[in-house]
Amino acid sequence: MRILLTGSTGYLGSRVGRRLAESGHDVAALCRPGREGAVPPGCRPVAGDLRDPSSIRRAVAGRDALVHMGALVRMWVPDRRDFERINVEGLSATLRAAEEAGVARVLYTSTVVALGPTDGAVRDESYERQRLSFCTDYERSKWIAERLVREKISSGSPITVVYPGVVYGPGAPTEGNLLRRMLVDHLGGRLRARLGRGDRRICYAFIEDVAEGHRLALERGRPGRGYILGGENATQGEIFRILSGITGVPPPRRAVPYWAGETAGFLLEAAARVTGIRPAVTRGVVRTFRYEWAYSSERAEAEIGYRITPLIEGLRSTIEALRGDGAGREGSRKEARS
Repeated sequence: MRILLTGSTGYLGSRVGRRLAESGHDVAALCRPGREGAVPPGCRPVAGDLRDPSSIRRAVAGRDALVHMGALVRMWVPDRRDFERINVEGLSATLRAAEEAGVARVLYTSTVVALGPTDGAVRDESYERQRLSFCTDYERSKWIAERLVREKISSGSPITVVYPGVVYGPGAPTEGNLLRRMLVDHLGGRLRARLGRGDRRICYAFIEDVAEGHRLALERGRPGRGYILGGENATQGEIFRILSGITGVPPPRRAVPYWAGETAGFLLEAAARVTGIRPAVTRGVVRTFRYEWAYSSERAEAEIGYRITPLIEGLRSTIEALRGDGAGREGSRKEARS
């Protein structure tokens, strides 16, 4: 297929672009001017911006398929309206351009966060969120985008949706690579405390599984259908037990109460509004860990052949990659320079 891929320079998007190109697809990767060198190997850079509808129309012309992964994945930005501009308005403009160009297949990357917290149960793609308050602007904007996509599907648009869990694995230290900072600190013996009781289940998905899941959903998925691309549902306590077995580094003994984490986030956000320096943690991120986000990938496994790497294997691969990069020594070098 001749594919236009958005979000190709992101943590997950770069893996998806590479996987699609390796599978023989002709992939044009939308990127901002000056970012051509960041597109995945095997993909052809095409200049464009989700905030510029005319550039999207030019990029999608002549394509058979659209894989829309472009999104603002951040804990904090100076202007919170950017989440709507990119995650909602950018999506709307891209879907409209694909429709005008007669694109036959559209794959949209959502997130389990858009479906909502699942406290006390394991949910699937059919779940209708019960709580219409949101922990973060990212969560809120992706939920709005989800409603937009569902409206398009109901009117006949050929859209397939994938819902990755919390993606982890080797890769660049971006905000989309959520576990990396914690794993680096654990390797270096600098992780002194965990957040809360450590008993909330979260759907963790290995990046290579999710990248392959995108290919499978594009090639085999049914238009109008959603597929969770997840993995094992694990608590912080279980994660640390696995990590300790792999690394020999003991788990953190202390727990930071949620209220203390939110207070720290409030203060860091206030400082960020003055300095412009991104906060290390925000109230919204801490609130997210108050809930469970446990989801099942059973439909994706049955219908498109999705496969899950066991959590212990995925974490072992990630730790090996971090050790190979010398990541466990990152904090020590920074401390020595300060």
